[in-house]
Amino acid sequence: MREDHAAGKRMPKIRLSAVIMIAYLLFLLVPIYWLVSMSFKSNSEILNSFTLFPDSFTFKNYQTILTDPSWYMGYVNSFIYVSLNTVIALLVALPAAYAFSRYRFYGDNHLFFWLLTNRMAPPAVFALPFFQLYSSVSLFDTHIAVALAHCLFNVPLAVWILEGFMRGIPREIDETAFIDGYGFAQFFTRIFIPMITPGIGVTAFFCFMFSWVELLLSRTLTSVDAKPITATMTRTVSASGLDWGVLAAAGVLTIIPGAIVIYFVRSYIAKGFAMGRV
Repeated sequence: MREDHAAGKRMPKIRLSAVIMIAYLLFLLVPIYWLVSMSFKSNSEILNSFTLFPDSFTFKNYQTILTDPSWYMGYVNSFIYVSLNTVIALLVALPAAYAFSRYRFYGDNHLFFWLLTNRMAPPAVFALPFFQLYSSVSLFDTHIAVALAHCLFNVPLAVWILEGFMRGIPREIDETAFIDGYGFAQFFTRIFIPMITPGIGVTAFFCFMFSWVELLLSRTLTSVDAKPITATMTRTVSASGLDWGVLAAAGVLTIIPGAIVIYFVRSYIAKGFAMGRV
């Protein structure tokens, strides 16, 4: 009788938590649904009526983006410099994180804190120095310029995440590998990196996302040839005002790459949360 009574008391709590979770998920999905719905509407319908579903369903907004080079090249440019930044950040952060996790040297804590302060600083602080520097060395409006600028923020983040994963690997593995005759390069690429694959996946995800959504530096350091989609979306003003339908369609297409990245690294992200570093 007592067990049945206790179970009866627990049931309302379980149902209440489920209702709260569903309500929270719906609250998060409402802006996304509204964005998708707007992308299939005309400007007149968006501005003159309030509709939950498009009255005149149209693909014209997506057609504009996929056929206009000023639009679809923004996605190409963004993908190029984001991919470059992710690769560079990982290549730099892997050995740096290994050094922080395995060795103690004078000023290591101060250096590690200094790396994190770069991540804490707002991009506006570095916009003007980067602009002047890249203009003087003919790197302005290039993909590598934005990729290198984003390294200022993504490398510290990558070092911080990877250092936590590497610290969880016992030092005895390093010593055993060296005793067995492995050189450092062989040990690092064949043994150590496969052991921290979840950490690399998590780090690549965060570097990709931070670089993909960053606007200020990517807009300041580009003009035409390397202008990203985030900068293109801020220039949709025409003689008749904002083109809301095209802007909504661009927003939907901008979300898709992030969703794809999350799908492929979802297991690594779960492991990262489980290990307590993300």
